[in-house]
Amino acid sequence: MSKTINQRMTVQIEGSFVVFLIGMRINRFWKFHKWVPVAMAMPKMLKELSQKPESGFLGFQMYGGVPPVIVQYWRSFEQLEAYAKDRTGQHYPAWKAFNQNVRSNGDVGIWHETFKVEAGEYECIYNNMPVYGLGKVGNLVPVSGRSETAAGRVLKKDKAE
Repeated sequence: MSKTINQRMTVQIEGSFVVFLIGMRINRFWKFHKWVPVAMAMPKMLKELSQKPESGFLGFQMYGGVPPVIVQYWRSFEQLEAYAKDRTGQHYPAWKAFNQNVRSNGDVGIWHETFKVEAGEYECIYNNMPVYGLGKVGNLVPVSGRSETAAGRVLKKDKAE
């Protein structure tokens, strides 16, 4: 078990960033040959991205469930999109295989949501937690002063004290 940080912490991250949520849904569990390849593709992509800091990929957090949801953090939307379109990376062949083998037949669903986050327009708090979520990619700092409240943490930098 990861060591917890037993105090209130928040995150500071330089500049804007992107939060990318991605997951799948198994609609016909008995069709292993359809959903297993989809499930096996993501770990390969995460490994590839984790080894390429120049890609703009900042990190990820996996949340439990069957199947799990993965939250990815990216420096920019343009870098996320460049990875998605890169024919030499792990994503493109997985996307192509999905469209050839599953497409819209209902066997397995995939989804993602993308959020562009402007500098200072986010808020987070961690207490009695290991390094987690946005805290994995930004700088964890103790809560103090303006950051004591959610409203104080979400204020834009130019409105700071």
